[in-house]
Amino acid sequence: MPAFRLATASWRPLALACLVPLALAACQPDGPAPQVPDGKASTNNETYAAAHAGDYAVVPLKADLSRFDDRAQRMIAKLVQASEVMNAIYWRQSWEGDQSALLARAPDDATRELLRINFGPWDRLNEDTPLIAGVGPRPPGGPFYPVDMDKAEFDAAKLPDKASNYTQLRRDTAGALVTVPYHEAYKADLQRAAALLREAAGLSDDAAFAAYLAMRADALLSDDFRASDMAWMDMKRNPVDIVIGPIETYEDQLFGYKASYEGLVLIKDIEWSAKLARFARFLPKLQQGLPVEARYKAEVPGANADLNAYQAVYYGGNANVGAKTIAINLPNDEEVQLAKGTRRLQLENVMQAKFDAILMPIAQQLIAQDQLQHVTFDAFFEDTMFHEVAHGLGIKKTINGRGTVDEALKEYASSFEEGKADVLGLYMIDALSREGELDQSKLMDSYVTFLAGILRSVRFGASDAHGKANMVRFNFFAEHGAFSRDAATGRYRVDFEKMRAATNALGAKLLTVQGDGDYAQAKQMTDTMGVIKPELAADLARLKDAKIPIDIRFEQGLDVLGLSQFAGRTPASAPATAPAR
Repeated sequence: MPAFRLATASWRPLALACLVPLALAACQPDGPAPQVPDGKASTNNETYAAAHAGDYAVVPLKADLSRFDDRAQRMIAKLVQASEVMNAIYWRQSWEGDQSALLARAPDDATRELLRINFGPWDRLNEDTPLIAGVGPRPPGGPFYPVDMDKAEFDAAKLPDKASNYTQLRRDTAGALVTVPYHEAYKADLQRAAALLREAAGLSDDAAFAAYLAMRADALLSDDFRASDMAWMDMKRNPVDIVIGPIETYEDQLFGYKASYEGLVLIKDIEWSAKLARFARFLPKLQQGLPVEARYKAEVPGANADLNAYQAVYYGGNANVGAKTIAINLPNDEEVQLAKGTRRLQLENVMQAKFDAILMPIAQQLIAQDQLQHVTFDAFFEDTMFHEVAHGLGIKKTINGRGTVDEALKEYASSFEEGKADVLGLYMIDALSREGELDQSKLMDSYVTFLAGILRSVRFGASDAHGKANMVRFNFFAEHGAFSRDAATGRYRVDFEKMRAATNALGAKLLTVQGDGDYAQAKQMTDTMGVIKPELAADLARLKDAKIPIDIRFEQGLDVLGLSQFAGRTPASAPATAPAR
């Protein structure tokens, strides 16, 4: 395995007016207990924002764009502007009320900035703690459903598209439930975004990318994304990429059905992408070696899956709230996955920033000193990379006729999928090391860095799918002796063989729950194991005392990229490579 030597992203402590809080209090099985309710001061002398100073580090989202000519830079600017539109839509998916009125209720500029960062009045990294008084708890269904609708009413509704990823549920004048397609609910914003994508298509010198942008623009206005997803998977040589549209369903904590809008603009690292591409070829063989009965691995992963490294230059909408993603595995459409596989996108500049500013300082506080040598960026990159590759393993449709895994597990589908990818990523590293494809002497690095990564991610709290997955895994590993905690020092130590055994055991458990579509078991595991126990909460509090940031936020946009001169400019006539319309 070649070493991954990437430039360290710059960061600095966030100024007081730009801070986001995180719960470090224990989460008991009967629900989270936020430290500071309703956005009140934690003492008589400081605001909620001031009480959490230093929780975030700022990372400028930049990339070397000198290899792109004027035309290509104008295209990138259009893609950033299209992604900026996703912010407006996502606000409406996060907060039912008027955005300006909400911001006006903030007691100070620091709290007002928190509202902007969180796209609403709940702190995403602190168990959805209200940031201002009087807003109440965050509705699990958000604005996707009427706040007075319960699950029984939803189940009884005779609406064929009620579980669609791309519909809202509303009440008609008689009070009955009706569905509203996304392309109607957000029509004006989607028309703006689609126009920008078409302008970008007219500036692309890559015919396949231009065609994709045009198809994606059409998809935004129809909610039919499969064809554009297929086209996205067929692109292989485009140096610029964009992920845009309603993608992830984490926001819908009632059923896990409704997708939220986001936009990410990415610059491909051609050299590293070429080095990483070979690993996707091992998916079919690794699928057959999964530690589970044959019926839970009968599906054949798509052989067209690819793995690429990118510099991220813009995060918009759902991608820019709460804990920021460092890697992506898309598309989510199971039919596209079975036909084409998936694309794994490693966001190397953001990954490096989190390692330097957060993961390594956590390890220095909580990992046994004689195992600190095993916490490396190479291992962090590798763990994250194979997490994304592992999304392609396992099963997408239940083995007993309960539909897809997402349909069967509902609101638990996302956290179980994230947990599966975590443990199967480790399984893949182990398996490829045994095959000689990876350096077997570095396997301990993967395990110890993985443990440090859990300690980083559990801080995201129980309102986050990745946080829930990490809590379940942390408690499962603890019960199986994969690591131990020194009571005197409060430091954690990995047991190599027990970690390997626990990884296989938990992988088999998660794959079985997914394959069976066992909703009751998914709920039971989450309720009993998806919690932060007091001992761990105390250890996490030490990280706060050490002033280690929780996550990162970005300085971004056309000004940061040096593209402000292209703001508002309309391209001239489209080139010959533009798609026919």
